[in-house]
Parts: sequence; C-alpha cells; structure tokens
Amino acid sequence: MATQSLKEQLPDLRVGYGQDCHRLQAEYPLILGGVEIDFELGLVGHSDADVLLHAITDALLGAAGLGDIGEMFPNTDPQWKGADSRKLLQAAFAEVQQAGWQIINLDCTISAERPKLASYKPQIRQSVAETLQLDTQQVNIKAKTGERVGPVGRQEAMTADAVVLLRR
Repeated sequence: MATQSLKEQLPDLRVGYGQDCHRLQAEYPLILGGVEIDFELGLVGHSDADVLLHAITDALLGAAGLGDIGEMFPNTDPQWKGADSRKLLQAAFAEVQQAGWQIINLDCTISAERPKLASYKPQIRQSVAETLQLDTQQVNIKAKTGERVGPVGRQEAMTADAVVLLRR
C-alpha cells in the first residue's frame, strides 16, 4: 500500500478568520467594504483604513496559509500610504487563487456604535462581491453595535470580523 503525501491527506476545504480594528477620528473618510459612508468620523490608518476589507484580507490569507495583511502590505512601506483596500484585497485574493483556492462563502460582521449600518449593508455586500468577483449570495454582511461598552461603544473605534470558507 502506497503512502499518501500530507497534501493528499489534507481536506480540500479551509476556514480562515480575520479581525481588524481602527480608531475613529474627525476629518477622515469612513469607508466600509469599499463604500464611502457619510459620517462625521472616519477610520484612521496607513491605507484607507477599510476595517472590513482588512478583516476579509486576513481571513483569505489565513485560510490559504499565506500569512497576513501586515506581511503582504506593511504599514512601514510608503507605497501603501492611502491605498485603496479593494486593491489590496484583490492582490491578496490573486495570491490565494494562485495557490489553488476559491471562495465558497464569506461571512462578516462590522461593529460600530454609529452610524447605523442597516441601510448600507446591501451596498457593502454588493461591493465586496464585486471586488472578489463573487455572487452576492456568497457574501453576508452583519452589523452590530457596541452597546455603549468599550472602544466601539464609546465611538472611539470600529472593528470587523470575517470568516471565509475556501475549497481547492
């Protein structure tokens, strides 16, 4: 009986988790999932600080075993200053595809005390699906508040979490 290689023994499915957090501050744009949202506060970061797309990028890279967003796009590199996070996500996803993986589904949660995001969720979902060339049925966007507790609840920050399922 021939022995299988480790690669042959591994399942053809992988789960990845990503999380990100950025401070809120006046005079910055608020961009979530590639959608600019009219709000008096925006997210602070080296790139455009799109907390949702950063979490998705980390989930994809993690599932494929390709590191994380900080390794691929370090905030010490001036070329990423003000970068559009959609372009970063697309570049990371190209690496994931090159490694032989495709997305089955993506489930995301944005945590923000304000603004209320319910009316923006369909537009964010569409934007994420288009960025990754997915059907909108493969993408889910949820929004939660911080219940006035912690940095999110005090409107000091926003966070996002993403879980992705990949198949070879």
